[in-house]
Amino acid sequence: MDRHPDSQHTPREAHLLVVDDEPNIRDLLASSLRFAGFEVSTAADGNGALRGIEDDAPDLVVLDVMLPDMDGFTVARRLRERDVTTPILFLTARDDMADKVQGLTVGGDDYVTKPFGLEEVVARIRAILRRTHAVEGEDDGVVRVADLVLDEDAHEVHRAGVEVELSPTEFKLLRYLMLNAGRVVSKAQILDHVWEYDWNGDAAIVESYISYLRRKVDQIDGRDGEPVTPLIQTRRGVGYMLREPKGE
Repeated sequence: MDRHPDSQHTPREAHLLVVDDEPNIRDLLASSLRFAGFEVSTAADGNGALRGIEDDAPDLVVLDVMLPDMDGFTVARRLRERDVTTPILFLTARDDMADKVQGLTVGGDDYVTKPFGLEEVVARIRAILRRTHAVEGEDDGVVRVADLVLDEDAHEVHRAGVEVELSPTEFKLLRYLMLNAGRVVSKAQILDHVWEYDWNGDAAIVESYISYLRRKVDQIDGRDGEPVTPLIQTRRGVGYMLREPKGE
């Protein structure tokens, strides 16, 4: 099993285990899900999946049906026999109703047919996690830190009762900071999760977007007309942190 080296830095987001024996699909899925903000481990076969689930207790497993040592249905059946309730999203190469019914019968939560769109996979994962309450800090797609509220489904942000207009990139950056509230995240981590996973551009772009966010989120008056308390902090030489004011 392979685990992304930054995974220990994102405990507030859901941890996924991606299981697929095709390296290209496995790597594409893993990098795309990291880009979406998840912590991701990978495995190449059924036994690796069982070990990964036992060792790391992921919040959800993305499980290919066709594996070299045992099929995904067998993996799911063994987990349920052990009373392991980890949600499972099956990947299947056949748009066959019998396969889908079997997957749900053995304990799967949903399925996606190959070839699939990455946005569909992410949407289905989020839907499962909301149903199972596996994403800490989220309730039906809403993330809250102090008087700052981010609604992922509506793509809206409110601060002290006032709506804040953000660009798509600003929204992604704020969401990442909120999911890691109370923890310092580096520029490299922000680039990994907000911009392309392997993006090698100038890290100064992070400083620019943090500045944009501060103007829109921290330098405004609330609905009561009082200035809000700044939440976004800089740790020089380390990174940035979104932190609740003391006493809240």
